[in-house]
Order: sequence, then structure tokens, then C-alpha cells
Amino acid sequence: MNEVTKSIERVQAKLVVMAEDVSPPEILFHIPLLCEEKGIPYGYLSTKKELGNVVKINVSSSAIAIENAGTGNENALQDLTKKLEEIKK
Repeated sequence: MNEVTKSIERVQAKLVVMAEDVSPPEILFHIPLLCEEKGIPYGYLSTKKELGNVVKINVSSSAIAIENAGTGNENALQDLTKKLEEIKK
């Protein structure tokens, strides 16, 4: 959580994803507010385990910040952030 918060505050994060099953949920309350303030898109996955598996770290994770999409993945990241913005409307 600390690293995700730092990434958002430094405006290095391109996308933030949080798990919905974080306990206590108050741990994540500040993240959407920071993302809105800094103009960083964010979304949710169902579980911490799923979030860890999706980013291939093989451990559960409460939140992740994507700072670099990797070579050739910029368009996929842009498409995902557009879809997230459409969902919020």
C-alpha cells in the first residue's frame, strides 16, 4: 500500500488496481481519492489473490500501481483506461 500511495503521489502511476476483498476496507479509502486528485485511472478486481495472479507476483496483493506498461503494451493500457472511464460515467 505504501508503494502504491507513493506512486500515485508522485504521479508515476498510469493505472491503479485494487482488490475488493481487502480487510479492513479502510486501508484503501484514500486510494480512489488520491487517484481522482491526480487524474490517475483506477479499478477493482474481486480478490487479492486474483490481483496478485494477474500481475504474476504469486502473492496476494491489496493494490497495485502500473507505472510502465512495457514495450508494445501502451495501446492495451490506453484501451483499458478508456474502458474504465466509460464505466464510471
